[in-house]
Amino acid sequence: MGFDIDSPREAGTTRRDVLSVAAVLLAGGAFTVASPLPHAAAEETDGGCVLGYDEEFEAALAEGDEAVPESRALAPEGPPGRFALPLRRRFRVSARYGIRGNWIAGHHTGIDLAVPRGTPVHAVGAGTVVLARWSGAYGKAVTVRLRDGHYALYAHLSRIAVRQGARIGTGDRLGSSGATGRATGPHLHLEIRARRGYGSDINPVKYLARRGARLR
Repeated sequence: MGFDIDSPREAGTTRRDVLSVAAVLLAGGAFTVASPLPHAAAEETDGGCVLGYDEEFEAALAEGDEAVPESRALAPEGPPGRFALPLRRRFRVSARYGIRGNWIAGHHTGIDLAVPRGTPVHAVGAGTVVLARWSGAYGKAVTVRLRDGHYALYAHLSRIAVRQGARIGTGDRLGSSGATGRATGPHLHLEIRARRGYGSDINPVKYLARRGARLR
């Protein structure tokens, strides 16, 4: 049974998104970035992201992570366990990790896997759900604290099937793919972070390959 989280907006650039990014830039002064892709240009890319730093989401993630205690059963002791691919059907890589673009990080922070809307999305590894809700630019998203201390973010879902605080195993269903948030078409944005905060992203392809799950 899934938990269908209603979204206040659909894919595409919104005034709130633009103002949110602008506020971060003006307040911090630490980033230099071009303006987000305009809606017309975004529509030319099928199944990709138009993501930037989302202050509201990062605050919610920090709050959720701190609210969900570490579990001894999932503590990063010994081998982290088996890993698997997040999708069980054929997919197309519509945006690779690390490509340069209009992101505050200066590059694409995850990998985009284009699949039809409603495709089941599964956990790449065991862990604890620290956030499962509407997540700003990421749309409906699930963030999992993995056993090895990394964080896996599954974004732009059409449906969420887990709750915050749930312990999950490798391969458990988290939800269904979609195009919620700032997306140009149905896909799964998979992001792996070495730490909780934005900017700690690592290459998900290499991360999973070292654990026996090859995305390509």
